[in-house]
Amino acid sequence: MNSLHFTAQSSSNGMVERDFTIGEIPGVLWSPPASGAAERAPLVLMGHGGGNHKKHPAMAGRAQRLVAACGFHVAVIDAPGHGDRPRTEHDEREIAELFRARAAGEPEGPIVVRYNAHLAELALPEWQVTLDALQELPEIGTDGPVGYFGLNMGTAIGLPFVAVEPRITAAVFGQHWPDVLAEQAKRITIPIEFALQWDDEHIPREAGLALFDAFASKEKTLHANAGRHKELPRFEADSAVRFFARHLGGPVTSQS
Repeated sequence: MNSLHFTAQSSSNGMVERDFTIGEIPGVLWSPPASGAAERAPLVLMGHGGGNHKKHPAMAGRAQRLVAACGFHVAVIDAPGHGDRPRTEHDEREIAELFRARAAGEPEGPIVVRYNAHLAELALPEWQVTLDALQELPEIGTDGPVGYFGLNMGTAIGLPFVAVEPRITAAVFGQHWPDVLAEQAKRITIPIEFALQWDDEHIPREAGLALFDAFASKEKTLHANAGRHKELPRFEADSAVRFFARHLGGPVTSQS
C-alpha cells in the first residue's frame, strides 16, 4: 500500500530525475547518474514553500547543487493541497482569507501560521511513509544518513517531522514564525542551520530569532541577511550544500 512506484524518468543538468508515487503522494527523486546499491549515497528530503510544488525551480536548483557537489539523493513531495494534489474546501477558505488580508494590508502571519500548522499535521505522516519507502531503494538503504532542507512552509512542515524522526541527522530551516513551532524546536538536538531575513516585512526579526533560540541543538548556526522576505540570497543554497556535506558526508566541488 505504501510502496514506491516510479512513473517517469529523465536526465538533465548532470542528474537523474524520477517521478514517483506512494499511494496518493506524488514526489520526485533526483539522483547522481548511474547510482546503485554498490554506491549508496546520503538522502536529503526537501520541503517546498507555500503555493509552490515539488518541481519548483527553487527545489530543482537546490537539488542540482546537492547532487552535483555531494553526490546525494534529493527527494521532494507535494504538500497537501499543492502541486499535483487537489485543494480541499479548507484549503480554498484559508487561501482566500490570506489574499483578503493581503489586499487589505492586514498581517498575514496569523493566517499563514494557522494554515501551515494544519498542513503539517497532514504532511508529517506522509513524510514518514515517504522516508520508509525511499530507504527501501538499494541506492539509498536504511543505514545511510538523512537530512532535511525546508524554508518558509518547508520549515512549518519539516520542523515537526524532524522533531519526531530520529533518522534525520542534520537540517536547514528558516523564515517562519515561532508560534506553534518553538515548543517542537525544543525537542530537536541535531545540527541546524537557520536562515532569516533581517528586514522581513512579514516575520519580525524578533520572531525569527525566537525560533532559532528555541532549538536545543548544541550546534546551530544563524544566517541573518539584509533584505525582505523574498530576497534570501542565492548563496544560502550553497551554504546549505556545505552544511550537509559536513554532516552527512560527501565531497564539495568547486561550484560550491
